[in-house]
Amino acid sequence: MHGLRGPALGQALLNPKKIALVGVSDDLSKTTARPLRFLRTAGYGGTIYTINPTRKVVQGEPAYPSLSALPEVPDHAFILTNSELAIDAVEECGKLGIPVATIMAAGFSESGHEGVKREQRLKAIAKDMGVRVLGPSSLGVINVREKLVLTANAAFAEADLPAGGIFCASQSGSMLGALTSRGRARNIGFAGLVSVGGESDLCIGEICEATLDDPNVTGYMLFLESMRHADALHRFALGAAARGKPVVAFKLGRSEVAAELAVSHTGALAGEDSVADTFFSDCGIARVETLDGLLEAMPLLARIPASASHHGGRKPTVGVVTTTGGGAAMAVDQLGIRGVNVIPPSKETLKRLAERGIEASGAAIVDLTLAGTKYEVMKATLEVMQSAPEFDMVLATVGSSARYQPDLAVAPVIDSAHAGKPLACFVVPEAPDALKRLTEAGVPSFRTPEACGDVIAAAFRRRAPVPQLPPPPAAKGERMLDEASAYKMLTPLGVPHAAYAVLAVDAPVPALPFPFPVVVKVLHEEIAHKTDVGGVILNVDSTASLAEAMARIKLNVEKNRPGTVVRQVLVQAMSKGLGEVLVGFRRDADVGPVVMLAAGGVLTEIYRDRALRLAPVTVEVAREMVKEVRALEALAGYRGRQEGDLEAVAQAVAAFSQLALLKDEVVLEAEMNPLIVRPKGDGALAVDALVRLG
Repeated sequence: MHGLRGPALGQALLNPKKIALVGVSDDLSKTTARPLRFLRTAGYGGTIYTINPTRKVVQGEPAYPSLSALPEVPDHAFILTNSELAIDAVEECGKLGIPVATIMAAGFSESGHEGVKREQRLKAIAKDMGVRVLGPSSLGVINVREKLVLTANAAFAEADLPAGGIFCASQSGSMLGALTSRGRARNIGFAGLVSVGGESDLCIGEICEATLDDPNVTGYMLFLESMRHADALHRFALGAAARGKPVVAFKLGRSEVAAELAVSHTGALAGEDSVADTFFSDCGIARVETLDGLLEAMPLLARIPASASHHGGRKPTVGVVTTTGGGAAMAVDQLGIRGVNVIPPSKETLKRLAERGIEASGAAIVDLTLAGTKYEVMKATLEVMQSAPEFDMVLATVGSSARYQPDLAVAPVIDSAHAGKPLACFVVPEAPDALKRLTEAGVPSFRTPEACGDVIAAAFRRRAPVPQLPPPPAAKGERMLDEASAYKMLTPLGVPHAAYAVLAVDAPVPALPFPFPVVVKVLHEEIAHKTDVGGVILNVDSTASLAEAMARIKLNVEKNRPGTVVRQVLVQAMSKGLGEVLVGFRRDADVGPVVMLAAGGVLTEIYRDRALRLAPVTVEVAREMVKEVRALEALAGYRGRQEGDLEAVAQAVAAFSQLALLKDEVVLEAEMNPLIVRPKGDGALAVDALVRLG
């Protein structure tokens, strides 16, 4: 059977007219008593049925012994029992035609072997019965406008949650209370909130997708602990972008834990969190790193759509105007460490400011000092800077006047907010009245320099969402390709490589189709790191030396890898260039195929100088990646040096990323290490290749 999807799912999950509380307690001190009390306190107008097999009355209301005893079929059952009874309740939901069940109980896959089996049973029953399950370990759902407070989260005992346009979905149930309480202090309202729990069935992406056409939802706030169900999250992000509804996410796990792969450098360089960053950016989702940033991001994201955050690889630029130099400097520091350029006004902009009677020094921060506390001075400055072509946005930093004259201090910012370039405001003192005015006017505003830098950088990191790929073909068993077979797979994609020949080690040396000197390498599908086993000899300059090198490689490898039989070597023309890069591909278990460009050489993993994208990429995107790798600045004519063929590198990256589209094979990882960068106009050549299929 197939359960509800789309808007019908959203209706039953978030706007049910009839609710059953299964296992609700009469003891008000218990967690399982809260949902009934919260619903009544909030003034929910639908029908509530209480299910308790041991009591006829619960919290003063009639109770039924089971779901089957109800006089009508509810839209949504909130199951408050233990894990075993919860499975029975889901089965009963299926028999009665109750379309959605939320499970609060833990004790499933997170609790070991028995819990895994329990969750498998839950999934099978729910699928067979056509019941959509939220949870397990879900603390419930809230629909603010409908006064649906279907949750056991203690934070929702506080009534009258402000209504707004944000739909908040969290993998941590307890975070919902933290976000709403902090949001209340900032005058931030919510349309709805959901605790997804273990996502055994319904996940954040599908739930949010079901609300996309709700006119009350204007943006999304996500709190994530993992990247599970990234495919649904990607699909939702595409829908949100198409409707102009911004998405901001906070994901735990910023500390880098490299997702090491067995045979390549790509896994170490494209660690778990770096892949998550890439996924968010390529889905148009703004990933923030501060809790304040998560709460304060939405107004700025609404002013800077992801499609406008595309700068062709250059850093975004911000103009800063202030009445307090020290406060502005704090914000500038936070922007700088996140890769956002704060730049001074151009000569033309300085001229226009002077024409308005405003003298600016030409420094990166336009410091108006006390003069800036006058409405007409700040307003005129903002008008000029918001129309200046050198800035992508303008940040106004307001000092002490925001606390002592809040209406006057932020009035010019409010009056300028929707004219010209995007405008945001950092309020340096603790000034709740000024911030309230800014929030009510829809002006992006920040309480701390960290959140200010965080949100601005996150807004500009987003890119227009890339399309989703179809699911890969079924795997045929994992295996490595030897280097020659890897080249044969890459050549039809347009990936260039140095000329090579495959020779049998026990046969006479034939004439080579390319001149000496050459490199000789062991050719074996089980040997990825050839140098480690003595399987590479460089600068072989004659036929006699080649025969000797082949014999030596056979001896080295068979000695260093007992049981290995070396039958072939790959002989390749020696290639010289101005530099080298690593181009990697991996199919991440959560987000799918990713392509990477990194600085080559022995220090690659130490400096982690690389660019990542969801694969495949266009040549235009590959050019952006080239600009992001700092080491490649040396090959762009830096200080008069000879230029490398960086356009050929971009072409090679784009071609290599097409491994994501192969129809007959599933490439788990692949790598060109190195790709030799030759002088401009001479191209780039792979001189080693690795491919692992799955």
